[in-house]
Amino acid sequence: MKTSVETLTRRALDAGRGLLRLAPCWVPRSFLHPGRRLKLHPADLYAYGLERGGIDERWFASTTPAANEGRVPDEGLSQVVFEEQRVTLAEAVAACGAELIGPELWQRYGRWPVYSKFFDNMGPIPHHMHQSAEFAALVGQEGKPESYYFPPQHNYVGNNFPYTFFGLAPGTTKAQVRECLAGWHDGDNGLLNLSAAYRLQPGTGWLVGPGILHAPGSLCTYEPQWGSDVFGMYQNIVEGREVPWSLLVKDMPVEKHQDLDFMLDSLDWEANLDPLFKEHHYLEPVPVADTRAEGYVDRWIVYGTIAGRQNFSAKELTVDPGARCTVADPGAYGLITVQGRGRANDLEISSPQLIRFGEMTEDEFFATAAAARAGVTFENTSPNEPLVMLRYFGPDVHPDLPALGAWRENRF
Repeated sequence: MKTSVETLTRRALDAGRGLLRLAPCWVPRSFLHPGRRLKLHPADLYAYGLERGGIDERWFASTTPAANEGRVPDEGLSQVVFEEQRVTLAEAVAACGAELIGPELWQRYGRWPVYSKFFDNMGPIPHHMHQSAEFAALVGQEGKPESYYFPPQHNYVGNNFPYTFFGLAPGTTKAQVRECLAGWHDGDNGLLNLSAAYRLQPGTGWLVGPGILHAPGSLCTYEPQWGSDVFGMYQNIVEGREVPWSLLVKDMPVEKHQDLDFMLDSLDWEANLDPLFKEHHYLEPVPVADTRAEGYVDRWIVYGTIAGRQNFSAKELTVDPGARCTVADPGAYGLITVQGRGRANDLEISSPQLIRFGEMTEDEFFATAAAARAGVTFENTSPNEPLVMLRYFGPDVHPDLPALGAWRENRF
């Protein structure tokens, strides 16, 4: 007999002392080539079928559906697993609400409003943007700020183009970008001629607001972001592959699908033309405190605000071999293990070497707000390898969130 969502969730919470074990959530993209660093078995890269494209993303603690054509049911939705039964995290949050995500987020959003992912590609992604709240609302969706961190454990190779184009070169005019869009069907529209690329470095990251053009490079990227999958592709050819016009206009009102001026207005021109773009968006880890003598280090990897708002944040926790620590946070979080093995509260935790599609793992969890505040105990049971975990948080959780640029003064 199938257990109700609420009963299953509460039993799982009791067993994990506030931690829910999540199954891997794989997402394909038809217009990209998988980078093969997600630890997914090579035989399973096209598990959704060749026509759907290869699997190049794994989503973490997600209650956000993937906006893919031909998507299967629950695509993009993380699943809670307990005693061979599964429910989506979205169902668990709907059933238990404030108990999972905290009363503040539940009252304000009525859902878990953020998610994170690994995206992993052999080459670059087209120069694109994510709509602001204003423009996404025109099609009944939410805007999408996002962030990047390049975990060293998943970047043992850089693949074909470890550089990301951001924004537009200072002095670029709307007329120049309009000409690129007008020439969409005439060959390469030349949009990248108006931008600049930055070399990507493992162990660093970026904070990117909506309306900013960006063409992410080929490093495997951890990406905390708002719970929306809106985007518009403004580049029409990438590595010789056509980007269809439909991917430019998919999240624009139907009556605007040929309106080039509307497409230009959808961009944040001030941010795109910022001559100090790197200074205003680049991230390096910032230690929470100097706890090296205690056998662990917790570091901010995503921090800062966008237009004055704390949309999300993320930390990287490293526990030395044989060490044990209890780490408290003021809000719920999704966690993914990228190296090592050990325990989180009473649950086994480990980073697998290779994952078959549909296989359960021990590397991903969701920590409730109450468990996070009480403190989760992490223990590294390996004699010689660090235990490394990434965890991301929802909006307005951290009153002590560092400002952009804090890495310059807070390093060790």
